[in-house]
Amino acid sequence: MVDTEGLSTYVDGMSQATELAAAAGSTDPRVGLRAVRALRRLLERLEVVQVDNARRQGWSWQEIADALEVSRQAVHKKHAGRPAVNSSWEA
Repeated sequence: MVDTEGLSTYVDGMSQATELAAAAGSTDPRVGLRAVRALRRLLERLEVVQVDNARRQGWSWQEIADALEVSRQAVHKKHAGRPAVNSSWEA
């Protein structure tokens, strides 16, 4: 239920993200913690997609860092040299 594997479309992804957010508030720690883990994975995927999108549009590392509220060095270290990903929600 709280696994982000297999996001096939934007709509499915948004629906699943909403379900994960609700599950993260569960009073059952197993359910809540699994949802938190899945949300972290989803968030990482979204960051990669959007950083790649920004770079394709000519954004500097500093502009990306400012938008993410991190240092330029942090965003560059995390994303520079990594192969670009498909910009869709498809896995």
